[in-house]
Amino acid sequence: MSAGTYTPRPGAAPLPRMIAAQTALETRMLLRNGEQLLLTVIIPTLLLVLFSAVDIVDTGSGASVDFLAPGILALAVMSTAFTGQAIATGFERRYGVLKRLEASPLPRWALMTAKTLSVLVTEVLQIVLLTAIAFALGWSPQGNPLSVLLLLVLGTAAFSGLGLLMAGTLKAEATLAAANLVFLLLLVGGGVIVPLDKFPDAVQSVLGLLPISALSEGLRDVLQHGAAMPWAQAGILAVWAVLGLGAAAKFFRWE
Repeated sequence: MSAGTYTPRPGAAPLPRMIAAQTALETRMLLRNGEQLLLTVIIPTLLLVLFSAVDIVDTGSGASVDFLAPGILALAVMSTAFTGQAIATGFERRYGVLKRLEASPLPRWALMTAKTLSVLVTEVLQIVLLTAIAFALGWSPQGNPLSVLLLLVLGTAAFSGLGLLMAGTLKAEATLAAANLVFLLLLVGGGVIVPLDKFPDAVQSVLGLLPISALSEGLRDVLQHGAAMPWAQAGILAVWAVLGLGAAAKFFRWE
């Protein structure tokens, strides 16, 4: 036995293992946060049940749930990837959690990757729950599941980048206020519950470029109308994802 057998070998773990460990931690933190569960699960569920059961908004021909379910799925993605993540990460900055992580071997982009992956795990649980409720309300989805999956992944990347950008550049209190305000504004004007064609023509063209509008309309094209792949909406989401994640990686501040 050589003398160096028991010599310690300090060093960072392999990068995939670090990302996996951080993803698991981020996921546990998301699921333990009662306020975020209210925002990400309960509010979309209540909106789906309420607007499907009560004829409040004219959603056109067909069952209301066929129009509402894709929009509520888009809302669930936004509430988790953008609003919830922005608020949680903003307060992590304030309390010095991210400053301590900066001293670890985990790169900034790997932290953002872990946070985005944890969001995807949470979204799976959301989508399963909301889909089950929508089916109970009489939902009859159509289209290709792979197209739906691609839109959800692009939407998650877009909203995650914007949420991390906000959390990494604003103070925690400002992030809390801004994230909730944006959530409410996009809930009303993003085609989630109110169809975009109810807005003036000049406004429709602008609203259609928003990531929530692209995601909700893209999901609706596939799940309600059976479209193969809404490439225009997918392209809008891809642009938002590249811009948001790129800006977050460049301007994100650890403290």
